[in-house]
Amino acid sequence: MLEQLFGSKTRYRMLRFFFHNTQKAFFVRELTRALDVQINAIRRELVLLVKSGLIEETDAPGTVDTQRAGATLRKYYRLNLGSLLYPEMQALLMKAQILDEQVFVQKLRDTCGEIQLLMLTGKFAGEHGVQTDILLVGHIKVRNLEKAINEYEKDIGFEVRYTLMEKAEFFERREMMDKFLYALFEAKHTIVVNELGV
Repeated sequence: MLEQLFGSKTRYRMLRFFFHNTQKAFFVRELTRALDVQINAIRRELVLLVKSGLIEETDAPGTVDTQRAGATLRKYYRLNLGSLLYPEMQALLMKAQILDEQVFVQKLRDTCGEIQLLMLTGKFAGEHGVQTDILLVGHIKVRNLEKAINEYEKDIGFEVRYTLMEKAEFFERREMMDKFLYALFEAKHTIVVNELGV
């Protein structure tokens, strides 16, 4: 939806990627691999975003081995947290993320079989300490799920970790006070589908 507003799907995906990785700097080829976009498209959008002040060029991060050939010649880019546009763009992208998540969840419900419990946590809830981002309980069509998640990952630029369980396994682990499940329910989460009465 927002790619029409931005005039470019690549620009929109890059902004989402940078706003998801606010403390990191990336060089052009990293962005190309992460977003699965042609290098010339990445370069073209970086020029525009640097001119706007939202993205800034920076020195190589401290984790880069500067002894390697060409390491110091690379240009690194990161989000400019001091930009006047930063707060407004962050709010807009947060709203767009909510809409995108709703479309993604509906796709899971429509194509992935009988979902009895669907929980979004981890990266979807800003909880980076948990081991999964999606918990699915039910009779899930694994191929359809993997396809939907792969498409969504390409769109958002980060890996989505998911856990599948049958209903019996879920209740057995819940009754045993399973550490993994306990951590998920204690962390911030949103239950989107709940046919189990949890």
